[in-house]
Order: sequence, then structure tokens, then C-alpha cells
Amino acid sequence: MTLTKRIIPCLDVKDGRVVKGLNFESIRDAGDPVKLAAKYSNEGADELVFLDITASGEQRKIIKELVNKVASVIDIPFTVGGGVNSLEDARNILLNGADKVGINTGAVKNPAIITDLMKLFGRQCIVVAIDAKRNYTIDDTKNIFTEDDRQFWFEVFVYGGREKTGIDVIQWAKNVESLGAGEILLTSIDKDGTKDGYDTLLTRNVVDSVSIPVIASGGCGKPDDMVDVFATSDVDAALAASIFHYGNLGVNGVKSYLKERGIPVRL
Repeated sequence: MTLTKRIIPCLDVKDGRVVKGLNFESIRDAGDPVKLAAKYSNEGADELVFLDITASGEQRKIIKELVNKVASVIDIPFTVGGGVNSLEDARNILLNGADKVGINTGAVKNPAIITDLMKLFGRQCIVVAIDAKRNYTIDDTKNIFTEDDRQFWFEVFVYGGREKTGIDVIQWAKNVESLGAGEILLTSIDKDGTKDGYDTLLTRNVVDSVSIPVIASGGCGKPDDMVDVFATSDVDAALAASIFHYGNLGVNGVKSYLKERGIPVRL
């Protein structure tokens, strides 16, 4: 039996509004999160991701009231992340309607929290977000890749892409799986907002290094970009923002396009 691929709109939220940037910068407004959530749910999205993109950097908690409002207008699985540093943070997110908790900076700063969250809420609720960027300073202790005769490795970034960690993405992906993560949300900072396609090299190598589901994120500008990432890797889901916020096909239109090209999706 062929498992269907999930198509997941993303709501990057700043100051209560959905925004979209380029390489995690140059932020512009994209709309009201509650209205967009309802729209995407009605259009056939398989899941929805809500990321409070400045919560970690501003050292504050996620906006619970807004999470609750979004949860009240959708009937699909809902992942929420941003500023999660404790079991209490995760519990508050789940109590306000989320089905899964996304954690990035908090997990890098305290990896044991992944295991604590998994034991308390179950592996299926824990999504570790990994923000990755190419680093062209060669370090033989990392997983080195070559593309267009340039060598690099993929580095984990935290605090909304503003702080490098020195951690190798491939190794971190393996670590978070062993610690109890149920899923990985993998975002290419280099590709974010460019609309020129996912980083398929990054995606394929992370997918091949773990056995838990991986969501590809960063760079989707057209349905063919999703076709490409599904064709070149065994990734479980594709997340996108611009294609839905500013496109005219809608979620169902994109899924129909994928199905016509042999990608198994649920219509």
C-alpha cells in the first residue's frame, strides 16, 4: 500500500499576523492567521503548522489565545511551535487545541526535553524543527557534501535562524530521533522564501538518515517544486507558505496537480 504524501500550509506568525520572509528576513504581511487557517482547512490541507517565529528570539511564551482561535476553526491535525522550553510550555499549547508541539531552540539548548516530552505526551506529539543552512567552512568532523564543485556541510541554526550552533544537521537529526522525536520539520534557510524549490540534497540526506517522518520546508514557489522533492526523496510531507498565501491554485488545486503527476495525495 502506497502511503499518501501530506501537503501542509504553514502560518509563520509575528505580532499576531501571518508573515513571509526571505532567508528568514525581509518580513512582509500575508494575512490574518485565523482566516487563513479556516481557508486552508476547508481547501483540503492535510495538516497545518503554526510557528510563532519571534517567540524564542524575544524570550517569551507563544500567544495562547491566538492558537486557541486557530484551533477552533479547523478540523485537521495542528502543529504549533515557537518559544517551547519546558513541559509546561508544551502542555499549554496542547491544552489550547494543538495536536503536536514543535520545538527547535529549546531542544538544542536542552536535548533531554525531547525525551521528557515524548514520555509525557507520546512520540506522535513531538515535532522537532531543524533550521538548516549551508556552511562552506570545511570541518572534517561534519558530513561533507559537494555540489557545483563546492564543498559544505549543513549547520543547525536557532532563535529563528539568527544564531548558528556548530551542530551538524545530519547528526542532529539522528540524535533527535533517538531522543524521542516523532517527526522532523526540516527547513532550509538558504531556500526560505526564494520560491526556487526545496533543497533536495538536504532533504534526501536527512530522510535517509532517520526512520521517522520528515517534512520538507523552505523554497516552494510552485507545484512542480513539490513534485521534485517527492520525486527525489522519500520525504513524507511538503510544507509551504507563499504558494498558498499568494498563489491562485489553492490547496486542492495543488494536490490535484500533484496527483496528475503521479504523486499519491489525498483529495
